[in-house]
Amino acid sequence: IPEDQADKLLLASWGLPKAVLEKYHSLGVVQMFEWQAECLMLGQVLEGKNLVYSAPTSAGKTLVAELLILKRVLETRKKALLVLPFVSVAKEKKCYLQ
Repeated sequence: IPEDQADKLLLASWGLPKAVLEKYHSLGVVQMFEWQAECLMLGQVLEGKNLVYSAPTSAGKTLVAELLILKRVLETRKKALLVLPFVSVAKEKKCYLQ
């Protein structure tokens, strides 16, 4: 990430509501990794274009997807579908995102 865009590592830089930021902060998530911010800055991803990315288990892929989904839902007031691999993960995300 170029130095002039270092603020993009902070979750607060992505236009999320205060309540969402507070929830992430309560979980210890205040900023993201450089690769996560780079994903969000690619092309027209924030305008709804496709994004394919790969990272090892527990690297933070879900955060990228959550931020894209949250921004899209809040901006368009439409629903989103989040597909998860396990029932336990789906239940965890349901509670977390409510």
